[in-house]
This record gives sequence, C-alpha cells and structure tokens, in this order.
Amino acid sequence: MATQEVPQAGKELSGDPPDSADHPAAESVAGTPAAGDLTDDAERLARVIWSRLVEPADPKAGALVARLGAVEALAEARAGLHSQRYVDKLAALDPVRDIRNLTTLGGRLLIPSDPEWPESLLRLEAEMPFCLYVVGPLDLGQAGGQAVSIVGARAATSYGEHMATELALGCADRGLTVVSGAALGIDAAAHRGALAVSGPTVAVLAGGVDRAYPATNERLIHEIGRFGALVSEVPVGSAPTRWRFILRNRIIAALGQATCVVEAGSRSGTTGTAQWADRLSRPVGAVPGPVTSPASYGAHRLLRNGAVCITSAAELCELAGPIGTFVLPEGGAAPGERDGLEPHDLRVLDTLPVRKSITLDELCLQAGLSESLVLPSLARLEIRELAEPDADLWRRARPRRKP
Repeated sequence: MATQEVPQAGKELSGDPPDSADHPAAESVAGTPAAGDLTDDAERLARVIWSRLVEPADPKAGALVARLGAVEALAEARAGLHSQRYVDKLAALDPVRDIRNLTTLGGRLLIPSDPEWPESLLRLEAEMPFCLYVVGPLDLGQAGGQAVSIVGARAATSYGEHMATELALGCADRGLTVVSGAALGIDAAAHRGALAVSGPTVAVLAGGVDRAYPATNERLIHEIGRFGALVSEVPVGSAPTRWRFILRNRIIAALGQATCVVEAGSRSGTTGTAQWADRLSRPVGAVPGPVTSPASYGAHRLLRNGAVCITSAAELCELAGPIGTFVLPEGGAAPGERDGLEPHDLRVLDTLPVRKSITLDELCLQAGLSESLVLPSLARLEIRELAEPDADLWRRARPRRKP
C-alpha cells in the first residue's frame, strides 16, 4: 500500500478468463447485463468518458457530475462551459472501445444505478468513482456489505505478512470479504489468506484490470480475478501511476466495514487508507509490532491516535460488526475447546481451514512454523478432536453429532 517508487505500467493480463463457477467464493452476477450489451446506454457511456477524461477523484468533475448527472455534465463539457481542457481531450475518446476491451477480458462495467454497485461507495459523494471496471465472479454489491480492508506496507516483515495472512484467513472463514490492493507485502499476504480458505477477496487496482502490477504478483492477481474480483476506476490499458495508487485507497477504505493496518513505516502511504476510513466514519484498527521495528512506526502512531488494537481475526471481525455478527462456521473451535492449548497449537488450529483440506507444507507455510513444531501440534489437536486428517491432508475437525 505504500506509494514510493511506483513505475508507470504493469504487466498486462492475457488469455480467456478461466471457469470459476465451482469455487465457493464465486457468486453469480446474473441479472447484470454484459458490458457489451450496454454500449447504447447514454449514462453508461458518459461515465466511461468521464473516467477517461479526468483523473480519479477530480474535485471539479466529481462535483459537476454529482450536481448535473453524467450525461448533462458531459454536454456542458463538450460545449466548453467549464474548461477548454475537456474540449481538447473529448474528440479522441472512444467509450464503446473501452467497454469492448473490458468485455474481451470477461469483465463488466458497473455504474451507481446498477444493483451490484456497492452502497458503501456512496459515502464518497463527489469523490465516488464515475464507474467501476470489474473482472471476476464475486458480486460487489453483496460482498461490500460484509467486508474488511486489510492493508500495510510493501516492505513487510515476516511477522507482518504472517499477521496479515492470519487476519485475512480468519475473517474470510467467518464470511467476510477481504479487501486490499494486490501490492507486495501485506496486501498480497491478505489476499492469499482469504484464498487459502476459499474465501472472497477484492483487489482494488491503481491501473486497468488488464494490468497485473506488480508483475511479481501476476499469478496472485489472476487467482483473485478467477475467484474474487479485480476492481478499477480507470479504463482497460490505464497505467498504475503513483497518483492513482494514492487515490485508490479511498475505495479500499469505503468498501470495508473496518480498515486494519498491519504494518506501516513512518512515511507509509498505508496510513492514507486509515485516514480515508476515519473520514468516512469507518472504524480503524492497527496491529502492534515490536517497538523497535521501523515497519510498525505508522501502526503505533495510529494506535496512539485512537485506532483499535487488533491482535486476532476475532477482534477484527468485532471491529467490523456487532459482537457475534461474524463467527466461525460449524467446525470452528468453541472458546472452551481452546483452553489449555499451547501457543503453537493455537496457531496451527487458527490456520487450519474449515471448508477444505491442506497439505502439511501449506500448513507450515501459512502458520509460519516448522514441520517439527506443526506435527506434534496436529497430534495434540487430533486427540482433542479439533483437527482431523484427510488422506495426506489436514483440516479442522467437523462437528460431531450428539447422540
């Protein structure tokens, strides 16, 4: 989420969108017309033009569209009533091509009047995106009502990445959508945590949905597009510029019921997401780290200024909604079942997914523990009927029926 040294372009995505209907997080968006069927919609075309014409969150354009509507505002712009720069750029724009490029990727265009448009974005008022370019099966309208934003520094420590994975995994297991920015470090760890339990996750991109940036995360971004949603407010082909990284933070903050900063340096752009959440009256949490760690300076500053201390997924879920709103599905350990467990056992238990089984190697990686520590923990958890083997895989134990 930090914004230092952002190049001007990412690696393009290519190929046909894969079939994702069999994934648990994939929700149908049937009823929302395909983008290619909407090129004759004046409002839709006008909003695509505005997304090309100005940079995200342009204050004058946003206020104009909010006051007049996209179509009438565009008519005034064409007439040169507001700025000559609008007139000079309009002739070169082709909104139909932009929509077709999105359709080619298997994507869809959303505008505020669409049922799938996240209500939470209305809080942005004049700084609300003109439209959203979306790739992926996840219904944003449903996901946005039960979501948490997990953000942090690109230059994350192993501790920070572990905490981001744990938090995202636990929140996704409880039914929350994990929102982040697909950047290196904390963002990537959060997305991976959600995907590890087949949970829903949304990546808000600074460039077009065809730009896999950073290239290091290309495979992860493809996975999010298969099973969750890639979201951008700029058209296909747009470069992920430094300014757009900063501005997309407002969307990340708006989509989550709460925002949690896992790690942030003294000048990290991540704190901008927290500021947006506070401005939108969304609760803000931060994960404490070693007091000597520069990677936690920003998080500690947030804590001093009133952010809620977050040390577990349960605490983050509590921040996102009333107590008891987001609980583990059947198969999760009840509070009494955790009594007396060793710290390593608790970490392994919290890492084990409910809805699927994982390999020992995956479990060690996600728990951040060696095999020599994980195997004894699994044995103890199996004795207490909290974990169970599935051939060569492991998962949380299914609840047993009472006689």
